[in-house]
Amino acid sequence: MGVNALAYVTFDMADPAYWQSLYTRVLGMQLTERADRAIEVRCDEMHHRITLYPTGTDALRSVGWQLPDAEALDDLVARLRARGLDVTEGSAELCAERRVHRLYRFFEPFLSVETELIVGQHSDRYAFVATRGIAGYRTGPLGLGHVVFHTHDVEGAVTFYREVMGFGLSDYMGWADAAAVFLHCNPRHHTLAIMNLCMGRKSGHFNHIMFEALDFDDVGYAYDVARDDRHPMIMDLGKHTNDHVHSFYIRTPGDYGVEYGWGGRLVGPDWQVRFYDQPMLYGHRIPA
Repeated sequence: MGVNALAYVTFDMADPAYWQSLYTRVLGMQLTERADRAIEVRCDEMHHRITLYPTGTDALRSVGWQLPDAEALDDLVARLRARGLDVTEGSAELCAERRVHRLYRFFEPFLSVETELIVGQHSDRYAFVATRGIAGYRTGPLGLGHVVFHTHDVEGAVTFYREVMGFGLSDYMGWADAAAVFLHCNPRHHTLAIMNLCMGRKSGHFNHIMFEALDFDDVGYAYDVARDDRHPMIMDLGKHTNDHVHSFYIRTPGDYGVEYGWGGRLVGPDWQVRFYDQPMLYGHRIPA
């Protein structure tokens, strides 16, 4: 047994006003500023799913993976240590900051990412209050959404996440000079995708994070707000070939994307792994 959801993601930020606008005006999420000036971002019943640290740079800081229970967490930590990885237990202060019961962390070498393994994420007693009229986010047992990375060793990374972290294979994709492998850890079509060094990306580059809406109209409204606010687009509104998500991608100051979508497929017991030669069924045009 391994990871069963993406619990949270943390980022460094240079311009708090930019990120506050993106998460509230475009995505309708709820923000809380802490005493240390970090911003916690909420989108569902969890206390928060995103933390933004005011460091003067825009970059991914860490990824938090959820385990179903303490036994599964201990088992995964043992497997990681058996492979020679330096896995340390999080302090009581860090657990309180992340709002989790238990936490371990290690540096994952294939994707070059600080990785946190948690159990017991804090479910808040107060309801999520959106900052504009949205239906909400598709999370729950599917986790926060998905993340995508580039690496110099796609085969090694895929093997690590399947054999050690407990992910399953969803499908493959290849087009132009790009290649991607999509992995699931619950019924969401993919919670992690691993790409080669295409598009001028270096190993460890964080490609994007995806949030999934409960209502397609929320994506359309957000698309209009993003365009009106002059957010640069990586890809315009369109539909993917493999997971069937309708989405658009905003290019952030950290040179990674925020994808906002709706309608993702679920992986079930009869799922068939396929190869796709294009990422879009329609749309997803790259702006001039």
